Amino acid sequence: MAANITLFVQAIATLPKKIIKGIISKCNSDKFCKGFDTWSQLVSMIFCQFANST
Repeated sequence: MAANITLFVQAIATLPKKIIKGIISKCNSDKFCKGFDTWSQLVSMIFCQFANST
């Protein structure tokens, strides 16, 4: 399991966070956010793919 987490962290680190945050800001997708923002949802969805969740 530790290898999957390491691979996951490496994959997240390659994401262009500044560009993604700019898109989130431009689309105003966090306007009514009350704790679980768009970035967190993206990371969670990627983690589910790595964990083979459905």
